[in-house]
Amino acid sequence: MADPGIFAPLKGHENLKERTVELLTEAILAGKIKPGDRVNESQMSRQLQVSRSPVREALQQLQEQGLIVNVPRRGMFVVSLTEEDVQKINSLRVILEAEALRLGRDRLTRQGEEKLTQLVGRMERMKPAPTNESVRIDLQFHRTIWSLTGNEHIERMLVSLTTPLFAHAMLTLLRSEKQRMVLDSHRPLLDFVRGKSDQSAEEVMIAHLSLRWKDPAKFSSLKNPLAAAGARDASEA
Repeated sequence: MADPGIFAPLKGHENLKERTVELLTEAILAGKIKPGDRVNESQMSRQLQVSRSPVREALQQLQEQGLIVNVPRRGMFVVSLTEEDVQKINSLRVILEAEALRLGRDRLTRQGEEKLTQLVGRMERMKPAPTNESVRIDLQFHRTIWSLTGNEHIERMLVSLTTPLFAHAMLTLLRSEKQRMVLDSHRPLLDFVRGKSDQSAEEVMIAHLSLRWKDPAKFSSLKNPLAAAGARDASEA
């Protein structure tokens, strides 16, 4: 069960449901509430000092987003992903985020480029140790790209799709040398958005995801673009 003391009372907030959604999502992504933990509605309402109605509505919204699951006769739990779940999410993520990369490249602003460059710099300067902060900055980088697309539907789908994945990543923080590679792998994404990459968006995404996750395009219709690119290079040599 989730730690009963992680939430402070909500005071002065007009939209209690939305603020409760934010608090729960932040707690899950920070590893304070872990996949498989039970989320108790009455306990949360007492901590937040609000009625159960906004808490119930927040849990329903998170259930629709795939972050919370309702187990009959047991209650609400943070979703726990299997290896196959992760592969299926990543297979869809490759397609959606490749499109987000292309749109982000076409709509890149000076402010957006500066923010992405700053986030990549922060990740590259981080000590190669598995920390919650590295996962948080990682997610912030990707969300910045999604926000550049100008397509709120893609952005909303990617947020819903990947939030459980980043929560799952908190349970599987990598050893330091692998974490270093994952943090450094954001530079090619930035290069693509800045128009400085010879790879396709799909190639960039699969290379990026493959550092952390096994076979990220397994459940997509994509052929392995990295292998295809290698074959093209060999034929042209």
